Amino acid sequence: MANTLLLGAQWGDEGKGKVVDVFSAEADIVVRYQGGTNAGHTIEVGGERYVLHLIPSGILHEGKTCVIGNGVVVEPFELVKEIRDLEQRGVAVRGRLLVSDRAHVVLPYHKALDAGLEHRAAADRRIGTTQRGIGPAYADKAARTGWRMGELLEDDWPETLRRRVEEKNRALRELDAPLVDAAALETAMREIVDFLRPYITDTVAALHEAVRCRRTILFEGAQGTMLDIDYGTYPFVTSSNSTAGGVCTGAGVPPRAIDRVIGVIKAYTTRVGEGPFPTELKDEVGEALRAKGREFGATTGRPRRCGWFDAVVARYSAAINGIDAWALTKLDVLDDIHPIRICVAYECDGRRMETVPACSRRLGRCKPVYVEFEGWRQPTVNVTRFQDLPAAARSYVKAVEDLTGLPAEILSVGPGRENTFRLTS
Repeated sequence: MANTLLLGAQWGDEGKGKVVDVFSAEADIVVRYQGGTNAGHTIEVGGERYVLHLIPSGILHEGKTCVIGNGVVVEPFELVKEIRDLEQRGVAVRGRLLVSDRAHVVLPYHKALDAGLEHRAAADRRIGTTQRGIGPAYADKAARTGWRMGELLEDDWPETLRRRVEEKNRALRELDAPLVDAAALETAMREIVDFLRPYITDTVAALHEAVRCRRTILFEGAQGTMLDIDYGTYPFVTSSNSTAGGVCTGAGVPPRAIDRVIGVIKAYTTRVGEGPFPTELKDEVGEALRAKGREFGATTGRPRRCGWFDAVVARYSAAINGIDAWALTKLDVLDDIHPIRICVAYECDGRRMETVPACSRRLGRCKPVYVEFEGWRQPTVNVTRFQDLPAAARSYVKAVEDLTGLPAEILSVGPGRENTFRLTS
């Protein structure tokens, strides 16, 4: 398998975790390059359900090395919990997981600031953040006041921690938010630092050695293109580059190390949190998609907003990321829906638009232009070959390909590994 970047092409929650799990079987190394615990990748293996927030999904395949790159912001308490939970379930982690010494640390004061800022914001300006401290941690990184994982290996880390807590408590007082107890946090951190010490390393050097030795690498994105800090529906976005450009800075590899890009898209569209969503369905069809698709956040449990497939967004994602092919997920969720619609363009302020506007307020005024398709109204969950799909389902997949200008390489018709197969026609 060529070195592959696999990323979300909508607003996240496209089913990347299970697609990464499928591709991981052919990779030597799986790398997470951005985001933090605000991501949740759900994988079902042999009837067992795993939800991963920081550790790459490849960890569920024996013998694979997993890397948390420098572009990730790491909540150390959550990382330790995730490692322990996996090991308790029989998944070996030690010796297989590398954590970048350049990755920035998320601590309780980041979470407190996140919640305080969201609470203080006017209702129409709230982002819908997960309140996991991701934004404030990336803000510290940009302001050059952040704290990196490698610094936890220095003997004076407790002194640095106390100083950071004192600084952040001043900001928390201004928000009338709960303060962080520096002494209690230092005590808790001592065990965490000792536990994580064997995992923290120079992942840039490790990945360059892997490239030199021609080991196969799978790069795993979090969130989705429409949540990218530069190309998403700003300001209703995440705080990192979830698009293809984030790989080079977030993993420390050159562009030539990436051979192909796979975009993950659902057969419909969802988003969590606030912000414009042109194809959103606030009716019984939207409710049916949410119920059958189990559209509740893996990280927060929040119900996702559901709508029809948006080909405008897909084409935009394809252009931004240089996507070569799609992994199309959750086709089975449409099994009982008739008719089915796809958005092919927008109408806004009296004009037809076929791309995504930069201004979120303008996108919020966009009305979708739909084409309609016949539903197939029969189950697809046990299908393992494209030619065995109902004719209307095959037509729908072909329409997605035609309207986005890209082929589908992977199709998923259920939550398990066995429900995901390569497309042949």
